[in-house]
Amino acid sequence: MMDGATLSEKTVAEHIVDFLERRETTHVFGLCGHTNIAVLAALADSPIDFVTVRHEQIASHAADAYARVQGRASVVLSHLSPGLTNCATGVANAALDCIPMVVIAGDIPTHYYGKHPHQEVNLHADAAQWEIYRPFVKRAWRVDRADLMAEILEKAFHLAESGQPGPVLVNVPMDIFSEVIPSDSFDRVAQNTRALKKPTMDEDTAREIVTALATADSPVAYVGGGILLAQASEELGAFADHMGLPVAHSLMGKGALSDAHPLVMGMTGFWGTSLVNRSCLNADYVFAVGTRFKEADCSSWYPGYTFNIGAKGNSTKVIHIDIEPQEIGRNYPVEIGVVADAKAALKVLLKVARELYPNGVSRAEKQQEISDFRKAFKASNREMQTSDAFPLMPERILADTRKALPEDAIITTDVGWNKNGVGQQFDILTPGSILTPGGFATMGFGPPAAIGAKLAAPERVVISLVGDGGFGQNPSMLATAVELDLGIIWLVMNNNAFGTIAGLQKAHYGLTYGTTFPGSAEAPAHGPDYAEIARAYGAVGKRIASADELLPALEAAIESGKPTVLDVPMINNPTPTTGHWNILDIYSPDKDVSHVAT
Repeated sequence: MMDGATLSEKTVAEHIVDFLERRETTHVFGLCGHTNIAVLAALADSPIDFVTVRHEQIASHAADAYARVQGRASVVLSHLSPGLTNCATGVANAALDCIPMVVIAGDIPTHYYGKHPHQEVNLHADAAQWEIYRPFVKRAWRVDRADLMAEILEKAFHLAESGQPGPVLVNVPMDIFSEVIPSDSFDRVAQNTRALKKPTMDEDTAREIVTALATADSPVAYVGGGILLAQASEELGAFADHMGLPVAHSLMGKGALSDAHPLVMGMTGFWGTSLVNRSCLNADYVFAVGTRFKEADCSSWYPGYTFNIGAKGNSTKVIHIDIEPQEIGRNYPVEIGVVADAKAALKVLLKVARELYPNGVSRAEKQQEISDFRKAFKASNREMQTSDAFPLMPERILADTRKALPEDAIITTDVGWNKNGVGQQFDILTPGSILTPGGFATMGFGPPAAIGAKLAAPERVVISLVGDGGFGQNPSMLATAVELDLGIIWLVMNNNAFGTIAGLQKAHYGLTYGTTFPGSAEAPAHGPDYAEIARAYGAVGKRIASADELLPALEAAIESGKPTVLDVPMINNPTPTTGHWNILDIYSPDKDVSHVAT
């Protein structure tokens, strides 16, 4: 502490709020409990808004999306045990998608360790609730002394936001929240840098990569969510343009570049198209940036469907850039592996490419192939996209939604057609405007994620595309949206089933037990009326009764600026695929059975 400075004595909870204010935190997501009310009391007089939810999973999903849109760590405040476990699914979802988040959780008082106090999870260990999160957070701390709070919080934010981002847990016994301490430990960390510099690439390595790509016969850029986490879309686009690189992407890489970009081929893997899977199979170089080569994106790593990397007799070579060393070479062998931030690396690569090849590299034939395939693919979907069938075809729902939305609208997806079909067929025109649960594929992510997205970008249109199964997970998020007057649209693609699993079960076992609901999408026997549920919470609710009603209903919802639920009956058609999924072999070994019933 500098000479002449005065120490401010406050509770630890008050110091935490001051710390968050200095980090320019504007929202904290969570739910009250007796262990965290000291923090809530400190937030009451703060410019930080506490976003109250009715279930902790809503808080963690909303905070996940908030961090994706803002590009920095979000904050969740949780109660002990049941609050922490309710929150866990959303935190794990964020972890698998590498989303920075700081979870601050209340815990039992330190003087009750080993006493079997109220709500503690202590059947096999005392004072160990923080260990529940250890398998998926980057680090979990239990704060055992009040004077350590400042440095732990500082480490928590740096760790959440640096390297491969992800959630961290700061677990705080409730008596430590209430302890009064001087400000010296918090004053000291206030002098620290807010953000760490990202690792980059040296120019010699960049020359090696650029030369390999420029002289390759059929290179493919394969990008993942790391592009969006690094906010590197502009750099990726410039490098792909200069090098004439066709661009394939993983599910999480959707929207890394606009789908209107002339070099974007689309999503790989099980739900990929024939163009992108064929191009990746035939590539002599795969230039991978910010991707982990995950199962669904790689057709369960089976050769012959998406990638032939490492297969006997195949010569595909991989250049892999990722900020996390353990991702490089995890699933496929690499020729050149570089640990670097995607944005920083692409800047160096572009600089070197312009020096070595000032006129760029042209691959006009490949670009024409991409253009021709797009036209043919869109034409093949046109009948479904314009169908007047009711319940609606999923392709018609997506087509009308794209027509209604502005280019920079933020779309949150869930699981099923609204994720897989969107990845394959729905054009994302503004990079970073689609928020998808990737690694965890969490049903119920999309609706609360829309709340976080709207709070992070209130000026943009936000829509949640979600199935009836996903919407039913946590409908109480409507209470938060109504209380905060958030003009979000939830479009429920209602097939009266857990549709993807129902199709899979029907194809392999000939029944749909436990995967469908009574009745039909058009006339559910006992199913909830989602429009009526919306109205009960104070939102606008409308059930679509014909195909022609959807587009005007969407346009009216956008114009109104009010929280709106559109219940849209949908036929359970499958998302077409050209890739493979290992579970097909598990369920029907040695048989040619698809993922859906015929």
